[in-house]
Amino acid sequence: MKITVAIDGPAAAGKGTISKAVAREFGLAHLDTGLLYRAVGAKVLAGADPVEAAEALTPDDLTPEDALRTPEVAQAASRVAADPDVREKLLEFQRNFARREGGAVLDGRDIGTVICPEAEVKLFVTASAEARAERRFLELQDKGHAVTREQVLADVKARDERDASRDAAPMVAAADAVELDTTELSIEEALDRARTAIRLKLN
Repeated sequence: MKITVAIDGPAAAGKGTISKAVAREFGLAHLDTGLLYRAVGAKVLAGADPVEAAEALTPDDLTPEDALRTPEVAQAASRVAADPDVREKLLEFQRNFARREGGAVLDGRDIGTVICPEAEVKLFVTASAEARAERRFLELQDKGHAVTREQVLADVKARDERDASRDAAPMVAAADAVELDTTELSIEEALDRARTAIRLKLN
């Protein structure tokens, strides 16, 4: 069985939580493609060339995840993700993962439009910038990062602008994606809607 579930959307909309949950429930492998760009971004912050870092990336570079989930790495990831040469280097890795035996869930910004346009199921998970910034602020505060709500909201809006306006694979919903707005939803409500959408597509 080779089923690909593509889940796209902006930062802190809930796509990671939804992706991991549906992967477990449907018995599919999961790849957070944003970690690939975060890992490259972390290497660039350490002085590496972006394209060389992408070309040499290994699964070991994706751990520990916490080290890749800082605000600084997130911004670096957004910048390197705008580089078409970096995206090209990471393309094959993602496509091979998507078509693995047993099926896979991939979440990112361009899975349903560029990486896996033939995916059997496509979701676009979104929420207001204010709701997403509040979620990210609480997450970062819980991990001990010294940030303000204003800083996080500004970062979220700047990242949205970069992701949506870049020339290489801009973040847009695929024409056949099911849009899921989580602004007013609890985690369980969002998961229920995602499960329903996936079952409808697979039946």
